[in-house]
Amino acid sequence: MEIFLQIIITGIATGGVYGLIALGFVLIFKATGILNLATGAFMTLGAYICLTVLAQLGAPFWLAFLCTLVFAIMLGIVLERIILRPLIGEPIISVVMVTIGLSSILQGLTHLVWSPDFRSFPEIFPAEPLDLGIAIVPSGLLWGFIFAAVGTIIFILIFKLTRTGVAMRATASDQQAALSMGISVRWVFALSWSYGAVAAVIGGIVIGNISGISIYLGDIGLKVLAVIILGGLDSIGGAILGGLIIGVLENLAGLYLDPIFGGGVKDVAPFFILVLIIMIRPYGLFGKKIIERV
Repeated sequence: MEIFLQIIITGIATGGVYGLIALGFVLIFKATGILNLATGAFMTLGAYICLTVLAQLGAPFWLAFLCTLVFAIMLGIVLERIILRPLIGEPIISVVMVTIGLSSILQGLTHLVWSPDFRSFPEIFPAEPLDLGIAIVPSGLLWGFIFAAVGTIIFILIFKLTRTGVAMRATASDQQAALSMGISVRWVFALSWSYGAVAAVIGGIVIGNISGISIYLGDIGLKVLAVIILGGLDSIGGAILGGLIIGVLENLAGLYLDPIFGGGVKDVAPFFILVLIIMIRPYGLFGKKIIERV
């Protein structure tokens, strides 16, 4: 029972990080209708920027973190303005393919600048784990979950309670109506990409602090696709709940199924869930069911 509880709590902590990264997908999709497959590259780039400011410039973590967030905001604005805005009105598949190409370009630039060598973050947080009595949460997962939870709450509050959030929700609901109300849809698009980039780089920093970084760090973005499909592409709450569910199921698969099949089940479990959800409920737990009448 102790091992089971330990796995559940570890899965929840991991799932919180997945939920934050999934939120980056959802924020962009809700406002623009685009599934950004370059999110993993954003994660990797953000983690390397933060590590560089920490290790090479000797800055404290809070300053490196703020610099990375500023970089993410500017990255989102520039990419939306230069690459994605000219594609407004084009078929969605064309835009998705552009995000795949953008991911490859960013990964290649990361390779050129930092090399493919594996790197570790310096010790940032206290190493002492959290003892809950029924389970122990490692320091890296604990602080990662805290960062993910705080970031998620801030994004939800912005989206639900601020004028900016109202503009984003209006644009997500009906772009023509939003334009008629004086909302700058282009500004909302740029803001959505910035928020998505910020969520991604925070996720990259958190995961990099837990397990180190390499140019392949962003591969976890593919795993997060299972999260957003499970929760619903346009559901913020679904992204969070989907992250927690995938995190727990992934860890349970590692505990019970890996010994039976000789390993590897934990890594493929999210994709198995992805296929299952698409077959049973393609729009996810909380996604909008779209009905087309011919």
